Amino acid sequence: MGKGSSDKEQTPTAEPESYEKALAELDALVTAMEGAQLPLDDLLASYRRGAQLLQYCRARLQAVEQQVKVLERGQLEPFDGV
Repeated sequence: MGKGSSDKEQTPTAEPESYEKALAELDALVTAMEGAQLPLDDLLASYRRGAQLLQYCRARLQAVEQQVKVLERGQLEPFDGV
């Protein structure tokens, strides 16, 4: 007997094109997992993909945060909150 996973149900492992696409895919995975309609193998694959997407999103946010810090140090004036 086979594992029961089909080609159309395989979770992609490629890096997302953008933060926004990663976030949308992560949201879709969470919704599918919460619906409890996935077979166990697909649930595990979705969890793994979700972990990859979460790691990607965190890395992108950290990179942007670093860029903002560089801009604040070098080019931006302090905000007085008028």
